[in-house]
Amino acid sequence: MPITANNPDRKSWLEISQNSDFPIQNIPFGVFLTKENVVTVGSRIGDFAIDLGALQQLGYFDGIELTDDVFMQDTLNDFISDGKKTWRLVRNRIADIFDAENAKLRDNKSHRDVVIFKMEDVEMQLPVFIGDYTDFYSSREHATNVGKMFRDPANALLPNWLHIPVGYHGRSSTIVPSGIPVHRPMGQTLPNGETQPVFGPSRLVDFELETAFITTDANVMGENIPIEAAEEYIFGMVLLNDWSARDIQKWEYVPLGPFLAKNFASSISPWIVTMDALEPFRCASPKQDDPKPLPYLQQKGDHAFDINLEVAIAPENVEESIVSKSNLKYMYWTMSQQLAHHTINGCRINSGDMMGSGTISGATEDSFGSMLELTWGGQKPITMKDGSERKFINDGDTVIIRGFCQNKDIRIGFGEVSSKLLPPIPTK
Repeated sequence: MPITANNPDRKSWLEISQNSDFPIQNIPFGVFLTKENVVTVGSRIGDFAIDLGALQQLGYFDGIELTDDVFMQDTLNDFISDGKKTWRLVRNRIADIFDAENAKLRDNKSHRDVVIFKMEDVEMQLPVFIGDYTDFYSSREHATNVGKMFRDPANALLPNWLHIPVGYHGRSSTIVPSGIPVHRPMGQTLPNGETQPVFGPSRLVDFELETAFITTDANVMGENIPIEAAEEYIFGMVLLNDWSARDIQKWEYVPLGPFLAKNFASSISPWIVTMDALEPFRCASPKQDDPKPLPYLQQKGDHAFDINLEVAIAPENVEESIVSKSNLKYMYWTMSQQLAHHTINGCRINSGDMMGSGTISGATEDSFGSMLELTWGGQKPITMKDGSERKFINDGDTVIIRGFCQNKDIRIGFGEVSSKLLPPIPTK
């Protein structure tokens, strides 16, 4: 089935700014709350939120097999469960409805009034119920940098890293959408030179520049997903700030890896950009020849995506400073390899599961994806616009991650994930 929504020549009758992340070729999916306190599944074109529940009730999706209430839910899980054919049919239909040449909705004011909202008049929600969350560790540059700092610089990568997409199971209960503030976590740390831990607020709170993909129902327990089929089960992507407490992490990560240092908060962008929308930005990933992955992880063709990423820090009442510019295409392990590996043991994958990429770092210092790397553990502070310095994130700082793809024809973006770090909540 062709992806007609991607036609770069298509124009919309809605007014869209030239550099918008959300042209008619994007058509992401999300969930929003209206001023009337109605929660609905929606899409976005330009600076307008589209109520898909209202569109369905008015008959605009006639001919597409959908349950009556699929867009009247408070999550996208049911829609995602319908599978790739339905996603594509719906996205193509939305593109047709808002095409400049289609007068059906354009010239019907009573319909427009219940379908179209200004973005400033809606409140974005978490787009899916995330039952399970896995975070990978798939940037060779990031893993090398961390290995140099925490272990042996001459043997920065652990022996398994080039053979498997390393990951860990995160905590879905503390995943929040953009705009929700995050509190500095409390925990145990081991001060330098000491032999006994102390308890208190983390002093080394960090961001992690990541993306994440959202899955559909993919398999039954005991069944694996072959790598050549993996992309069929990926609905779309979001931006992810996987907050980290580096001092808590350093004390706890041996022997079982991340725990309290990671599970206190993860922030995501509210619009899921579909893999169909990202198709024009597919590109080659880094070569994997030395060593070559085992057969179940080998793939042919282009399976990486050229997504420009940037991170800004905005202290309170101060203009933001861009601290990192990176790209998803730098990642060593692809999303399809991550999903194939995740299920090779028979692990079940459900609609709404989220898989984090792991910190995305490039080869240059300005492309590192965390303060841990950008300041090299605090040795090289970054100066903000007001002259203040940052080794890690201060209370009151807002971290903003943006992402977009662009070629000569179109720009497809994610918007942003923005969250403010607040002081810790006192322990009871």
